[in-house]
Amino acid sequence: MATAMILLPRSAIRAGDVVMVKAMISHPMETGFRRTETGGEIPRNIIRQFSCRYAGEIVFSCDFHPAIAANPFLSFPVLAARTAPLEFVWRGDNGFLHREQAMLQVAAS
Repeated sequence: MATAMILLPRSAIRAGDVVMVKAMISHPMETGFRRTETGGEIPRNIIRQFSCRYAGEIVFSCDFHPAIAANPFLSFPVLAARTAPLEFVWRGDNGFLHREQAMLQVAAS
């Protein structure tokens, strides 16, 4: 089971602010090119796609490839409009799917 960490700003967020969202997931990200000590293949096991939705709309997405590091870390800007959930989804090989949610709290004007 994967573990994800989501970091949102701790200070008050106002409508119209651009906030940096940070997300990291623990995952071994095996490329499929390595071999065991006895020469056997280590099967590929990577996260293939990440997306983040804010109030139901995609605000960031990306594809990963075998060269990405284990435990991939992402940082991306989001324009805060109102208090709404951020939904994070990681999809990968072998049916891997991990979802997280965090509430982006926007102060009333």
